[in-house]
Amino acid sequence: MDDQAKKPLPPLKTCPICGKPAEHATRPFCSSRCRDVDLNRWLKDGYVIPGRENHEDDVE
Repeated sequence: MDDQAKKPLPPLKTCPICGKPAEHATRPFCSSRCRDVDLNRWLKDGYVIPGRENHEDDVE
Protein backbone atom coordinates (compact mmCIF):
# COMPACT_ATOMS: atom_id res chain seq x y z
CA MET A 1 0.00 0.00 0.00
CA ASP A 2 2.90 2.35 0.57
CA ASP A 3 3.97 3.22 -3.00
CA GLN A 4 7.01 5.23 -1.90
CA ALA A 5 8.52 2.24 -0.09
CA LYS A 6 8.30 0.17 -3.30
CA LYS A 7 9.60 2.90 -5.62
CA PRO A 8 13.19 2.18 -6.72
CA LEU A 9 15.82 4.81 -6.09
CA PRO A 10 16.88 6.82 -9.15
CA PRO A 11 20.11 5.71 -10.84
CA LEU A 12 23.18 7.42 -9.49
CA LYS A 13 25.73 9.23 -11.57
CA THR A 14 29.45 8.86 -11.24
CA CYS A 15 31.58 10.49 -8.57
CA PRO A 16 32.92 13.87 -9.80
CA ILE A 17 36.27 13.22 -8.10
CA CYS A 18 37.21 9.66 -9.13
CA GLY A 19 34.52 8.53 -11.59
CA LYS A 20 33.31 5.51 -9.60
CA PRO A 21 29.55 5.00 -9.17
CA ALA A 22 28.15 7.32 -6.51
CA GLU A 23 26.66 5.96 -3.28
CA HIS A 24 23.33 7.15 -1.91
CA ALA A 25 24.81 7.84 1.54
CA THR A 26 27.49 10.21 0.22
CA ARG A 27 26.00 11.36 -3.07
CA PRO A 28 27.11 12.84 -5.40
CA PHE A 29 30.37 11.22 -4.27
CA CYS A 30 31.29 7.54 -4.00
CA SER A 31 32.75 7.78 -0.49
CA SER A 32 33.41 10.13 2.39
CA ARG A 33 37.03 10.34 1.18
CA CYS A 34 35.99 11.86 -2.16
CA ARG A 35 33.57 14.16 -0.35
CA ASP A 36 36.45 15.38 1.84
CA VAL A 37 38.73 15.83 -1.18
CA ASP A 38 36.09 18.08 -2.76
CA LEU A 39 35.68 20.09 0.45
CA ASN A 40 39.45 20.55 0.67
CA ARG A 41 39.54 21.86 -2.89
CA TRP A 42 36.90 24.46 -2.02
CA LEU A 43 38.72 25.48 1.17
CA LYS A 44 42.11 25.75 -0.59
CA ASP A 45 40.64 27.83 -3.46
CA GLY A 46 40.99 24.96 -5.93
CA TYR A 47 37.64 25.97 -7.36
CA VAL A 48 37.15 29.60 -8.31
CA ILE A 49 33.95 31.28 -9.41
CA PRO A 50 34.87 34.16 -11.69
CA GLY A 51 33.58 37.55 -10.69
CA ARG A 52 33.73 40.93 -12.24
CA GLU A 53 36.88 43.00 -12.05
CA ASN A 54 37.23 45.71 -9.45
CA HIS A 55 37.05 49.21 -10.90
CA GLU A 56 37.75 52.40 -9.01
CA ASP A 57 34.35 53.72 -10.10
CA ASP A 58 32.64 50.93 -8.17
CA VAL A 59 34.22 51.89 -4.84
CA GLU A 60 32.07 54.17 -2.74
